[in-house]
Amino acid sequence: MFERNPDKSDLRTGYTTGSCAAAAAAAACQSLLSRRKLKNVTIRLPGGQTPQFEVEDVMFFDGGAQASVRKDAGDDPDVTHQSLIVVTVKPLPAGAGIVIKAGAGVGTVSRLGLPVAVGEPAVNPVPRRMICESISAASSAYGRAADFEVEIAIPGGEELAKRTWNPRLGIVGGLSILGTTGIVKPYSCAAWIASIHRGIDVARAAGAQHVAASTGSQSEAAIQKFYHLPDYAMLEMGDFAGGMLKYLRRHPLPYLTIAGGFGKLSKLAQGAMDLHSARSQVDFNFLGQLTERATGSAEKGRSVARANTAMQALETGGAELARSVAAKAVTTVEEALPGVSISVEIVIFDRGGQMIARFSRNPFPIPVD
Repeated sequence: MFERNPDKSDLRTGYTTGSCAAAAAAAACQSLLSRRKLKNVTIRLPGGQTPQFEVEDVMFFDGGAQASVRKDAGDDPDVTHQSLIVVTVKPLPAGAGIVIKAGAGVGTVSRLGLPVAVGEPAVNPVPRRMICESISAASSAYGRAADFEVEIAIPGGEELAKRTWNPRLGIVGGLSILGTTGIVKPYSCAAWIASIHRGIDVARAAGAQHVAASTGSQSEAAIQKFYHLPDYAMLEMGDFAGGMLKYLRRHPLPYLTIAGGFGKLSKLAQGAMDLHSARSQVDFNFLGQLTERATGSAEKGRSVARANTAMQALETGGAELARSVAAKAVTTVEEALPGVSISVEIVIFDRGGQMIARFSRNPFPIPVD
């Protein structure tokens, strides 16, 4: 059922919640129309692939049918890995079409800015299309019109959703049914970057003038407390500065604060757009040069250049180095946003959540107590 990832031969690909929901919907509909319990089902993915899914359970009741497919995300550390996707299909009057509903554990959209209307189940457009196509194909095979209510549930989904961006994005009551290709590529980071994009969309739709992106939870908590920003104005950027800035070029906001620790933001100051330790490293010679220029001390600059860690460099270079890093990081971000009217601010926090540097070329909103 699952394949090896061609980019990382030791890692297995998996399938999205959207694929699993479409497979469960197909299994429920086919079982209902054939009056037999399917053990497996084949669906068509957006890219043309036709994978087969094992059906974990089928039940009949009150003229409808329910089928379950367990999600396997391959070797990706997905929060929904091994979750059961349960779809109940019930016939509707002729001409009703396909009506998708959120069952237990599947969220409902409550905020503008997402690709699904407020009040609708949090089933994204591509999974919605896949589900409808699966139901239509099953109906056509049995000479029936595709008039069905399709309810999607994920047992335990409401609790799992607390570990996702859903509460911040305004998706209440559970998880989203996601996926654009139907396939999960291990560690592709696509889901995280997509969440950043949706966060920007929601902030814009809410009329936010100022958003704050952070490299981690500690810097996020610190900058949110400093500015008293609402949750929808917070972007958990993580290591993906490039993915965020690329989207902001096309969907700008007036004010952008990027908050993080000294090490991550030093790499941004160097020009790195992926701040993960496996893909970018702190350049101590660069930090030494900044220190010498900021302090006027060649000796201190050499000491920083010989540092073994970012924290050691900071301890030697002090506040002057931290401010220089913040200023350089602002330049990096501005260069990534050519011709875009966004005021940029960099704020550096220490490991205790204390602010050690803050730099912007333009005045920023004054924090409200």
